[in-house]
Amino acid sequence: MTTWKEEVCARVDGLAGRLGEVSQEIHAHPELKFDASRLLADELRGAGFSVELAIGGLDTAIRAAHPAARGGPTVAILGEYDALPEIGHACGHNLIAAASLGASLALGAIKAELPGTLLFLGTPAEEGGGGKVILIEKGLFRGVDAAMMFHPATYTVVERGSLAITEVVVEFFGKSSHASESPEKGINALDAVIQTYNGINALRQHLNDGARIHGIITNGGAKPNIVPDRAAACFYVRAPESDYRDLLLEKLRRCAEGAALATGATLSFQTVGHSYRAMKTNHPLASAFAANLEALGEPIEPPQHRAMGSTDMGDVSQVVPSIHAYLAICEKAIASHSRDFAEASASSRGQRAMLIAAKALAMTAIDLFTNPDLVERMWEDFKSC
Repeated sequence: MTTWKEEVCARVDGLAGRLGEVSQEIHAHPELKFDASRLLADELRGAGFSVELAIGGLDTAIRAAHPAARGGPTVAILGEYDALPEIGHACGHNLIAAASLGASLALGAIKAELPGTLLFLGTPAEEGGGGKVILIEKGLFRGVDAAMMFHPATYTVVERGSLAITEVVVEFFGKSSHASESPEKGINALDAVIQTYNGINALRQHLNDGARIHGIITNGGAKPNIVPDRAAACFYVRAPESDYRDLLLEKLRRCAEGAALATGATLSFQTVGHSYRAMKTNHPLASAFAANLEALGEPIEPPQHRAMGSTDMGDVSQVVPSIHAYLAICEKAIASHSRDFAEASASSRGQRAMLIAAKALAMTAIDLFTNPDLVERMWEDFKSC
């Protein structure tokens, strides 16, 4: 490794205690969507970064720029820090935040010796609010040459896609009545929700591989002896390609329209929340990150078909060369978005993966700052896809 890379790795090791505290504090105080803390901003400001809060109209979004900026690429290291309802950091975003912070602080200590511009972007509400999508729309990624982050997982891979996703709320409005005395006078909105579910289940055998439609009932009525006059469900529609996601969205709409016709209920069909594009991994950037992981002694698993989720990093990858690497923090038998994964996000293995990720992110940023050929190949790959 070069002297600069050795230096940032040593600085990450020196920061290990504080990064662990940051990770554990975020883990212990899970915050949803746009309610993230100012802990990261305070750490960056204390290290001499120029910190802006509430960027792009989001109260907890952060843009932190290192003051030593001169000719060269602009590299953004992204942090996520939102949690999940009820099960906290069951996606490990506390580790993402700490790793990105560690990489930025380590780079900041030597940035005066390097060309280019270093940014830390704190991006709230990945779990449903689309914080990165909003920041893209507000122009926060304009002028950025590369965007990088890591994500905790049960495996270590650098190149992995994501599914395009759209969130849909389906509501049915019927007519209340006594469910025993005069059910014939009512229109059962819950029946329409159930018919919609049945229609989706009939579709499953006809979906392309990797596509998903899944949801929950959010309102099923008030009491068993009242015919529900309102019922609602929330669905996620996902696919590897945005076009097929949109096709499935229309299929879901037809299932709901058929349920309304069959029951006599009135339908409200709304796309809400987040709508993310699929991930477009930048191959030269991913190769550089993989080489740095290997230099750190971290084994990378071979590419293979894996089930995928969705992320608003997919939207970033469509406008800026990007990577969204995964590092293992637990055994493969543990599922993401589970209480077991939340425990792993606070474990010693999780802390180790966070430090490895911080080093690899910082090392890859050094590659970008010092290797114009890599930057050129990165942009060629981005424009060709």
